[in-house]
Amino acid sequence: MAAESPQRQKVKAILPPVKECSHTLHYCEENVWLLCRHVREKFAQELPFCHAVFISNQNQTVPLWRQRAGRTDDKVVIWDYHVIFMYQPDNRCLVYDMDSELPFPTYFHKYVTETFRTDQILHPEHHRFFRVVPAAEFLETFASDRSHMKRDSGAWASPPPPYPPIRTQGSENNLQAFISMDPRVGQGQVFNLPDFVNKFYKNYVNI
Repeated sequence: MAAESPQRQKVKAILPPVKECSHTLHYCEENVWLLCRHVREKFAQELPFCHAVFISNQNQTVPLWRQRAGRTDDKVVIWDYHVIFMYQPDNRCLVYDMDSELPFPTYFHKYVTETFRTDQILHPEHHRFFRVVPAAEFLETFASDRSHMKRDSGAWASPPPPYPPIRTQGSENNLQAFISMDPRVGQGQVFNLPDFVNKFYKNYVNI
């Protein structure tokens, strides 16, 4: 019997079920950082195929559908930014979004179709941009002191994770550089929606 082609083989489960992943509401960047760390610790050989993806725009108003926090029938939320984890071991690409109603993971094309839909139905100020950062680079460079989640009074807008803030040797806080969609600053590459889709969707249909 002929060996099963890589495209027909089941994609390796590099992350546990979503209910077993660490998740702090409104701290998606740290949730994804922990996913990247899990892969580095458990499946280091797969880390080069993983990315952290920041979604935002100049106005920090990006609509995403099928979000658990959504209160409309289509579960749309306008975030200031959002972060997802992506794994592309071959022609296939999987998206892991702990804040989505979609399965964890979901194939890239289905996720894009249901979460981003199209910019053509949106005003330009709501067009989505994507900063794609290799997982290894994200783990080495990302830092957040969580100050963006504190109100003027000093109170937390949303309770922080139970572990210490993520820091690097060079920074205690560079979150805004990751949220920025200015390609001249920060880590990784910045794409508009069509270019983002063209980069990760290889016309592979999982059957």
